[in-house]
Amino acid sequence: MKLTDQFPILIIEVPLIAAALMPIIGHWRRKWCMPFATLALSITSMIGYYLMLAVNKSGPISYHVGAWKPPFGIEIYFDHIAAFAFIIALFGLLIVIFSKNYAEHDLEEEKIPIFYTLVMLTLTGMIGFTVTGDLFNLFVFMEILSLSGYALIAISGQMLTAMASFKYLLVGAISSLSVLFGIAFLYSITGTLNMHDMAKMLEVARAPHVASVALTLFVLGFSVKAALFPLHIWLPDAHALAPSPVSAILSGLTVKMGIIGMIRIFFVIYGVHSAINVMPIMEILAWMAAATIVLGAFFAFFQNDIKMMLAYSTISNIGYIVLGLSMAPFDKSKVAYALVGSLVHVFNHAMIKVLLFLCAGAIIYRTGLRKLSDLQGIGKKMPITLAAMSIGVISIVGIPPTCGFTCKWFIALGAMEGGKSLFAALLLFGALFIFAYYIKILNTAYFREPTEAIANVKEVPLSMLIPIVILAAGCLVLGAGTLGYVPIKFIEPAAMALLGR
Repeated sequence: MKLTDQFPILIIEVPLIAAALMPIIGHWRRKWCMPFATLALSITSMIGYYLMLAVNKSGPISYHVGAWKPPFGIEIYFDHIAAFAFIIALFGLLIVIFSKNYAEHDLEEEKIPIFYTLVMLTLTGMIGFTVTGDLFNLFVFMEILSLSGYALIAISGQMLTAMASFKYLLVGAISSLSVLFGIAFLYSITGTLNMHDMAKMLEVARAPHVASVALTLFVLGFSVKAALFPLHIWLPDAHALAPSPVSAILSGLTVKMGIIGMIRIFFVIYGVHSAINVMPIMEILAWMAAATIVLGAFFAFFQNDIKMMLAYSTISNIGYIVLGLSMAPFDKSKVAYALVGSLVHVFNHAMIKVLLFLCAGAIIYRTGLRKLSDLQGIGKKMPITLAAMSIGVISIVGIPPTCGFTCKWFIALGAMEGGKSLFAALLLFGALFIFAYYIKILNTAYFREPTEAIANVKEVPLSMLIPIVILAAGCLVLGAGTLGYVPIKFIEPAAMALLGR
């Protein structure tokens, strides 16, 4: 047996083992925590990259834990959607590198091992959530990433962060219970926890009302996790008040777990061959997503706190992704523009939001300020950070030739193809609104004279700049030229497979 045959389970085990060893390493040599986390995530990223290439070449990989075949054993299922595990590991690596100076500057020394332990646990939970083929283990990994996320938000020990974490915990409990009850209802009528086995059972209309209730519970639970309006109330405080590296994890990666959960439920379990009609609830989701786009952008426009603005922007962009999913054309005569755009935006938004929150973190690290009104002329003092942030801004707006343009264009095409011109208009309106509030950042940074408060500010250390520059370059490279087609070429087979074509 080759080592590569074990990669599907190793992509979960490597960060999990690192999380388990981190307190020991931290007790022995605190300064080794960050290099150890970097090593573990580098290995995890390489494993994820290998698996992604293997999936692209040969199709999905099914790994049976303990050699027990599903549905009786636990299955790790690595397909095109599970390839997001590579993105989690890669962006997690960049965030950990960025975090070195933050942890030494803002955390008490004894909390540094705890911080890296929780980061590794959160990333492990997300990777496991993404690659599992077993519905109950999906719930287990969701709890791992949620509990470690609550602790990360409150790690600074400040009253406001503790309150934000507690609010997230209360709302997260609703999400967890909804998903758990959904699993219980589905198990009661299928007798299995394996997703693909459940899908086969649902091809026959057995207890359709129970299956419909389970679907509703899943959508509720994952909508909370994705912060879809009106279930978004936990996100602004949690993302804005958390330490900036944690905000990058939450906004760039964690909220995507709600999206991936919806994808697994709608297109794998309740797939195109299911006897259960999913269209009514997808129609409701479409209108919720449209409201999320507009209201998220509206609230972001009136924010003066830079991280609060980014937090509401995340809500708005989650609306784009869910709108694309909800307009997936089950009619085989139509092209899956909206679904392809939505899936690509899962990746693109992760990259852009990690970039923007790291840039905001760099500004706060150097200045101690977070209000736009206090950051006039900051672009002249931190030119590299603000140049990267500007790239992130035009990317999130969707201006070509950045990566944000392609996905939003595809979602708009899908709306027009499906005869939903109102949704297409809302997409355009949302993009214009996003441009309006992000232009405030650029105007403040470049067209105002520096204030006395930032007169002596300089660029952040190289360990913080390198991740920022890499992400900014990615936003440009994956938006222009032939490389801009790479995510689409990878995602298109996934969209076709999800639609049973």
